Amino acid sequence: MSDKRRVAITGLGVATPIGIGIEPVWDALLERRCGVKPIAAFDPSALPCRLGGELPEFKLGDFIPKTYRKSAKVMSRDITIAVVAAYHAVRDAGLATRCLQERGEAEGLSPIASDRFGANIGAGLIAADLDELAGALATATGADGTFDLKQWGVEGMTNLTPLWLLKFLPNMLACHVTIVHDAQGPSNTITCGEASSHLAIGEAFRTVARGDADVCICGGSESRINPMAVARSIVMGQANTEAGDDGASASRPFGADRRGVIPAEGGGLVIIESLDHAKARGARIYAELVGFGAATDLAGVTSGAPSPRGLTLALEKAVGDAATTPEAIDLVAPFGTGAPAHDAAELAAWNEVFGESLAEKPAIMTHGAVGINGAGSGAVDFAVAVRALYQKSVPPSYYAGELDADCRFRFVADDPIDARVDQAISVAGAMGGGQAAALVIRRYEES
Repeated sequence: MSDKRRVAITGLGVATPIGIGIEPVWDALLERRCGVKPIAAFDPSALPCRLGGELPEFKLGDFIPKTYRKSAKVMSRDITIAVVAAYHAVRDAGLATRCLQERGEAEGLSPIASDRFGANIGAGLIAADLDELAGALATATGADGTFDLKQWGVEGMTNLTPLWLLKFLPNMLACHVTIVHDAQGPSNTITCGEASSHLAIGEAFRTVARGDADVCICGGSESRINPMAVARSIVMGQANTEAGDDGASASRPFGADRRGVIPAEGGGLVIIESLDHAKARGARIYAELVGFGAATDLAGVTSGAPSPRGLTLALEKAVGDAATTPEAIDLVAPFGTGAPAHDAAELAAWNEVFGESLAEKPAIMTHGAVGINGAGSGAVDFAVAVRALYQKSVPPSYYAGELDADCRFRFVADDPIDARVDQAISVAGAMGGGQAAALVIRRYEES
């Protein structure tokens, strides 16, 4: 569209194992802190993967209006993370949403037209609370230990709260966020694994660019710190089952000796808005969002083996959409899961699109420090890349060991480096579905 509106990034809200809020997370990256530790949320001793990235303790009541606290009863962990990230995003953007007004925190912030405020949030496969589900299942189990479907219908389901299912529907992340902040514009939920956040941000980018909303809150969140989620990762052959209890060196994206994924929880939501809207209210503008590309690698899905095709197409499309070139992009934010085959596929994609120029650009990667939380991982990467561009500084990337021989990324290993970055690209690819997406951001210069 030749008449599409320019889109600004004005708010960053993140929740990660190394901090909640963009400032604490940025400081933790500068200090090279690692959030991967032995899992404390449940007893993982019977599992071969006992490590995870858990969020610091927080109180949900600090992020929602007092009138909304009863709704916390129907929020899964994934939902609460999204709500926390949303609070930080709107605060960082300086928007006087309903939540901040009712909490008495809106003084000096910008009013917002609710019908022009949209939301696109990525979600994952929300795991049920085993303590709650197990009690109900026990009432439908016969004396011989077998599950009785009829008994489940007669008695078992009555031991679940009538609103139980509302905790685990993936669209409930966006439902709660939009209700809390009174976002009445276009809204959508995307469930495409690790690519969900990038796809959600990309769709919001298109929504604002074509004029269907002035402001969108977008990104994603997920918690994989759950017995079912960890077991699923183990069964699928993705988890690192060889790390024991050594969290400091367990997550090794692109490492020569990488052994698999470290499950985590967290996410990020960002505020994007039309550049004119941001300028009119005097907002701080981190950067412009200028390119989006998405693709699906069906061959990788049907064969069961990761393929670089989807990521390659996503990178190429995003670069083309931004009307730039790989050589002109001067900061890259790869995904990096730590799973051998997936990292190899991603490296092949980057090498095909960027070639030897990769070695000339600083790179930034977060998953060595925080693990992989699925639908929210990409949004954290994106927010950190935006902050790096805005700060003119690239923080060190926490990783352990020697990098893969095919890895051309120039990660910062020790102290942060000063770098005037004009354009950056961030990518994410689903580990099981073949979906991939990439986003290009550009430094904003006041005209």
